[in-house]
Amino acid sequence: MAANPMTQFEVYRIGPEIKIGAFDISFTNASLFMVVSSLAILIIFNLGSKKNSLLPNKLQLLAELSYTFITKMISDTAGSKAKPYFAFIFSLFMFVLFCNMFGMIPYSFTVTSHIIVTFILAAFIFIGVTIIGFIKHGFGYLRLFVPSGVPAVLLPLIVVIEIISYLSRPVSLSVRLFANMMAGHTMMKVFGGFVISLGIVGGWLPLSFSVALTGLEILVAFLQAYVFAILTCIYLNDALNLHH
Repeated sequence: MAANPMTQFEVYRIGPEIKIGAFDISFTNASLFMVVSSLAILIIFNLGSKKNSLLPNKLQLLAELSYTFITKMISDTAGSKAKPYFAFIFSLFMFVLFCNMFGMIPYSFTVTSHIIVTFILAAFIFIGVTIIGFIKHGFGYLRLFVPSGVPAVLLPLIVVIEIISYLSRPVSLSVRLFANMMAGHTMMKVFGGFVISLGIVGGWLPLSFSVALTGLEILVAFLQAYVFAILTCIYLNDALNLHH
């Protein structure tokens, strides 16, 4: 009997139970892989930026390419005003990317396959961008909900639609990442179960699908980190430049 493909998403406690009031803040497998991802980022980019040689090694090349990639993404989507927020966008992209990639390792845990993790990230971005917008423009930031050139008769309806669209940002941002990672890993587990159930003779077809799906999932892991970061840049662009 094939294993339940949803068991890979179970969160379980590691170590003793820790509670503060009604809140359980115990260390879990999700916490472990968030720590592992963060440490991997720090180690790789610390080693990659330690020696600035003319002939870079692999880690230095990775660090330089990542820096250039994120710099160009911010410049293309949010402009020069967003440069002070480079560190945040870079950290966000790398954290999501490493969490996604670590989830590809067998018997590991995919942090970004849980809506609570992706929603907290998205909510933090939403609140932060909204605060930046009001700091930069004051109550003039509310002009974001009043597109220029709209006939007066349609303005009330358009304003309501714009507000709903704005408030739905953290939901759409978090669900997109969570749904893609969860669906991809579920499919991989299902095909893996078929390989075990059908054996060597009949399992070659699902095995070939599993190999192809693994390659696709690695691509999706990168693309979802990119989409998460670039949408953050777009929201930041609205806050800084007030395009409406």
